[in-house]
Amino acid sequence: MMKKLLLLSLLVVTVLASGFSQSGKIEFEEYDLDNGLHVILQQDHTTPNIVVSVMYHVGSKNENPELTGFAHFFEHLMFEGTKNIPRHQYDKYVSRAGGELNANTSTDRTYYFEMLPSNQLALGLWLESERMLHAKVDEVGIKTQKGVVIQEKKQRYDNPPYGTILPQTMAHAYEKHPYRWTPIGDEEHIRNAKDEDFLNFYKEFYVPNNAVLTICGDFEMVEAKKLIDDYFAGIPKGTKDIYRPNIVEPEKTTEVRDTIYDNIQLPAVIQAYHIPAVGTKDFYAVDMLATLMTDGKSSRLYKTLVNEKQLALELVAFPMPNEDPGLTLTFGVPNMDVDPKVLEDEMDAQFVKVQGELISEREFQKLRNKVENELVSSNATIEKRAENLATAYTYFKDTERVNKELSKYFAVTREDIQRVAKKYFVPKNRVVLYYLPKKNE
Repeated sequence: MMKKLLLLSLLVVTVLASGFSQSGKIEFEEYDLDNGLHVILQQDHTTPNIVVSVMYHVGSKNENPELTGFAHFFEHLMFEGTKNIPRHQYDKYVSRAGGELNANTSTDRTYYFEMLPSNQLALGLWLESERMLHAKVDEVGIKTQKGVVIQEKKQRYDNPPYGTILPQTMAHAYEKHPYRWTPIGDEEHIRNAKDEDFLNFYKEFYVPNNAVLTICGDFEMVEAKKLIDDYFAGIPKGTKDIYRPNIVEPEKTTEVRDTIYDNIQLPAVIQAYHIPAVGTKDFYAVDMLATLMTDGKSSRLYKTLVNEKQLALELVAFPMPNEDPGLTLTFGVPNMDVDPKVLEDEMDAQFVKVQGELISEREFQKLRNKVENELVSSNATIEKRAENLATAYTYFKDTERVNKELSKYFAVTREDIQRVAKKYFVPKNRVVLYYLPKKNE
């Protein structure tokens, strides 16, 4: 009995130290500075590390259609240096302190973070405040990063097999909404943009009232708040109107179909279905449907088309968790000597099956278990927790959503999965692209 009590006590201490309540709820504190910067603080004393992150509410959808690629360009430019940090030295401050840093850009936001030993909180905050107030948006840095970004586009999109799938899919799927271009943008837009264009972008979007500062890990609240005030309170609030596109993509009434010839050996079938925005009731059902169809070797499409019928070498489906209505992209590679049309018809048949009959209770429970495991894993580390907290506030102005996600998934019924399959996964609501080897052109 004593051993059981001791183990229970240790478990409670571990849970509380990691920033979770006994119910599994993530505990955090949040507030706003006078300049509009939103601050989220989440303590986790299980390891002597911290994550300092800033999420700016700007992605490729905020760009001028004639100046695309700027959000991603700034992901690179913001490591150039600042007024008080010499050029190309930004990352060295972090590496010398025993930490690491990174950034990423999406259609809807840009995210920067440093993972540091817990005694380096001041360093992380200073670095991010420098980036927000004093970034080097000048001729030298812009010229350097133009070359870097253009080369990245060639290496990641233009030259690799299947590299253009996402840009081609988005361009075919959207007529008006800025999701029609991807964050990498247009090479010519970047090449021909003026220094003044980049400076204007920085002044509009890289301001405290368009940002969320999140700290997760082993720190003390009083010290963190004082340092945040020291480094960020004096940064002026942005004065420019922040562009938020309100463009609504017209409802689709006809399937869009095309063939792309690429430097590939094996063909591919891409189906992209229009879906609702992340956070909506239907998005949770669509996400569960995608998991049901292709997540893992026991999923429906993989089990039937790869293992049993051996029509495909690979099948993947994933919904894009976009702030505005996005896509679920399904990607299949036919097996040798299998006609892409045969694979496409079988993919369609599997979705028709979900539309025609409820999934079994056993399959539904397995699906719920998988979703629960993935959600728990997504908040298990301070790196992912910081990003999830920042995303919840940036997209929904509701940081508490991190504690509501599981209940929203668990509110999805078998009938909901069948309903969204009927509503969204129909030919008139999709793009179909065949990727074929250039030798077949």
